[in-house]
Amino acid sequence: MTNSTITLIRSNIKKYRNEKNLSQEQLSEMAGISCDYLSEIERGKKVPSIKRLCMIADALEIDAYLLLK
Repeated sequence: MTNSTITLIRSNIKKYRNEKNLSQEQLSEMAGISCDYLSEIERGKKVPSIKRLCMIADALEIDAYLLLK
């Protein structure tokens, strides 16, 4: 993935999380991932797999493609 794609994913996750008024801890619990991992994604330190991206999107109740748009 390119840096611009990673930036887009992390900013979209944060945007949709904030729109739903969810903390990182709440979203990570809903998505079944660790809060530390979600934090690293949002800071651009980790790149989620497609599976994890779908888990996050499901927890946000959005289509996964919206995290890439």
